[in-house]
Amino acid sequence: MTKKMLLKDVARLAGVSEMTASRALRGARDVSAATRAKVEEIARSHGYVPNRIAGSLSSQSVNLVAVVVPSLNSFVFPEVLSGISSILKQSPLKPVVGVSGYELEEEEEVIREMLSWRPSGLIVAGLEHNEATRKMLRQTDCPVVEVMDVDGTPLRHCVGISHLQAGRDMAAQILARGYRRIGFIGTKMPQDFRARKRFDGFVEELAGNGVSLVDREHYAGDSSIETGRALTAEMLTRQPEVDCIYYSSDVMSVGGYMHCLANGLSVPGNVALAGFNNLQILSGLPLQLATTDSCRRSIGERAAQIILQARDSTGELPPICETLNPSINLGQSL
Repeated sequence: MTKKMLLKDVARLAGVSEMTASRALRGARDVSAATRAKVEEIARSHGYVPNRIAGSLSSQSVNLVAVVVPSLNSFVFPEVLSGISSILKQSPLKPVVGVSGYELEEEEEVIREMLSWRPSGLIVAGLEHNEATRKMLRQTDCPVVEVMDVDGTPLRHCVGISHLQAGRDMAAQILARGYRRIGFIGTKMPQDFRARKRFDGFVEELAGNGVSLVDREHYAGDSSIETGRALTAEMLTRQPEVDCIYYSSDVMSVGGYMHCLANGLSVPGNVALAGFNNLQILSGLPLQLATTDSCRRSIGERAAQIILQARDSTGELPPICETLNPSINLGQSL
């Protein structure tokens, strides 16, 4: 275990008193800019998180579970939050949400602020963090559960699916139906590590069967139906021979389907479509699109259960790493 960094350690390394170090971290105006910058950098580089709970409460935690997700703009993470809330409502704990915007530096700042209030647990999406965040998470007293992904090395507790395998499995299904002129459209690439892993697994499975992508689109912006429609139009204009498109999300595949409907293209007759997540939005379409159920609510539920289990444990809870098994729904679009 990493030795927990205390305020006195930060002060010693900075060559100042504990009072000065504390005031510097609070942004007090009577601390010089140079001293403040030095103290803040030492705190950051060693994973120190100031304690916002004052006086007699300083050794306690609050009945909050910090939940850090990349975005609330998609349909994906609200369902994870619903799973977390459904379990925590059986306890005194309540979730509080922070958004990282798929940026590791923003994730670091959000987690530092949340940990400063000494939550009873922290649930964070993904396994990829910068080194400063990893140090904070290793040192914190509260249980930490990384969710959504298992392709990597978790800090301690982890619940998710293998996105590499999800990509491989969808590629295998597409190949089994005879498609060979295949395109890929993804968003938030490469910030969305999980989408990138699905893409890597997808391409790996294709290559293992002697097939290469005909075209690909790695769009830097967010997923939307409008974007999916536009990028599908561009791809089919560039490569009209494409007979199947795999999207990084269902939102994008719905946009692709809208393009096909508007332009008289048969799905899957002219082009087959497949997405990811099994979002509720698919249920309202006249044609059921192929997708992968990413177990979002189950992941949230299990993460919250681990937080409660750790809270009730008399000793340190041994690491729990669980891989859930997503299922593919072929729908009518493959």
